[in-house]
Amino acid sequence: MAKTREQFLTAEAVDPNQVRDAILASWWRSRRWNVAADHVDLSYMRDPDLDTPLTRSALPVLRHLREDLDGQPISIILTDPQGLVLTRMDAGRDLDAYLDRVNLAPGFSYAEEYVGTNGIGTALEGGRPMHVFGHEHYAENLEDLACAGVPIHHPISGKTVGAVDLTCWRKDADPLLLTLAKTTAGQIQQALLTDSGIRELELLQEYLRTCRRTAGIVFALNNDVVMMNDHARQVLDPTEQSVLLAQAAETLASRTPTASVVVELPSGVRARLYCRPVRGEGRLAGGVVHVKLSEPGVRPRPETAPRMFLPGLVGSGALWLRGCHQVQSGYEAGEWLAVEGEPGVGKLAVVRAVHQHRRPAVHFAVLDATAASRRGWLADARRELLAGSGSVVIRHVDRLSSGRSRALARLLEEARAAQRPPWVAVTLSQRHDNGELAGLLRFFPRTVELPPLRHHVEDVQALVPFFLSRLVSGGNLACSAEAMQLLVRSSWPGNTEQLYRVLRKVVQHRRSGAILPADLPPECRTVSRRLLSPLEAMERDAIVRSLIDWDGNKIKAAGSLGMSRATIYRKIHEYGIVTPVT
Repeated sequence: MAKTREQFLTAEAVDPNQVRDAILASWWRSRRWNVAADHVDLSYMRDPDLDTPLTRSALPVLRHLREDLDGQPISIILTDPQGLVLTRMDAGRDLDAYLDRVNLAPGFSYAEEYVGTNGIGTALEGGRPMHVFGHEHYAENLEDLACAGVPIHHPISGKTVGAVDLTCWRKDADPLLLTLAKTTAGQIQQALLTDSGIRELELLQEYLRTCRRTAGIVFALNNDVVMMNDHARQVLDPTEQSVLLAQAAETLASRTPTASVVVELPSGVRARLYCRPVRGEGRLAGGVVHVKLSEPGVRPRPETAPRMFLPGLVGSGALWLRGCHQVQSGYEAGEWLAVEGEPGVGKLAVVRAVHQHRRPAVHFAVLDATAASRRGWLADARRELLAGSGSVVIRHVDRLSSGRSRALARLLEEARAAQRPPWVAVTLSQRHDNGELAGLLRFFPRTVELPPLRHHVEDVQALVPFFLSRLVSGGNLACSAEAMQLLVRSSWPGNTEQLYRVLRKVVQHRRSGAILPADLPPECRTVSRRLLSPLEAMERDAIVRSLIDWDGNKIKAAGSLGMSRATIYRKIHEYGIVTPVT
């Protein structure tokens, strides 16, 4: 790993099999940010805010963990969503002194853009648990450390509120370090859930009182919840709502919030916000805002068309572009390829786009191995492989029976020996190192792995307008900022194919204007990263619909479903349901 890192830093070719995809992608990001690889020198932020819902919920959990570790040299670190270290618990004199020298201490940010690849910044950048070991760190000063970082997601809103990190000496690293960090993050999220329920109830009561007393636009918000009355939804478009919510949040977060503030909306409309903080149990629980407009708002601007670097493909995520370029280089070299990835990631789409980009007039054939049991499939495969030309893609080869796999291997052997063989690629969802599939893959010297959509979820913002342009002609349908926020938060276990299927379902009832959160199916209100069983999906959909019917009120939604309040909170957390914006 040390040699591979040195090759990367000196701009030499790096064997992708020698480094994990997530680490290599982080190295590339670190290089683009011009992070120093030979030292760590960070600016200090004086007096970070330690009186937040995160710290109040997390610190008891972390202190208990410190007691359980019983003096082990493991540093326990809590950060905010930007990687700023809020607290670090003692781990022994030697390790603490070393962490001080590399600025891994309260008041310093370990965001990836400042330090490069590390457990905290890379976990926050990728939005998932991450362990970084020794020479995987971008900065050489960190190579004696091993760290496991896990983002902390708010159990109700789903947004990232911070990270917990466990750091120890590289020589003391244990495979269970990441598991322990995940467990700790889960305990913090459970504590946040308990605390949030009380604060939300206080905010809800004040919001309802204000709605009864005040005509016009009223909304309430805190870090996790937004409530908005019918008049606000009718008068304000999603863009204007976002502007007002951002201004209200900034005003309420200030140490001395002003009684009112004037905002000019993108449409030119002037809005005056009257903000009133709400306190629960002696702490800030959020605020209620009354808004007066000079005139009605306007509709959101249409979205611009995304840029395509290959025909029919969009996206700029590092792992996604890396996989696409690897397929393209293999095609240009005439090298037969195996393209691997979860179902729905776009394996066939990438191969087809590369072919259309390089040789659009040449024959392109697709054989689906899921149909290999039908009569005539092998005859079609023989014709394309032995008598055809151009490119042949065989999909789902990991689903072939043993007999069909052996027969296809014989055809590939004959095709490879032909004078002018076609270029061949196979796609598979999971790799097998033995059995009949291994016999097939010996014809393909290289495997390119395409990442799941959750590993380049930032590309959702480019994929949505691209898919909408294919589904609805004329460009009359756009996605509102609120709906896009839900789509970006979703984890998409079915990947790009699931996103396309969701939008196709949406355009059946919405073909112009703006897609709103209410237009999205229940599956878009979850951040769960596993595919649910049919029964679980039915339960999730019922909870989401009930929450929508009751404007996000969990108590009333639970009552309508015959659930207790504790059960609906547990189910929201279990399914990763994002509470509807009301």
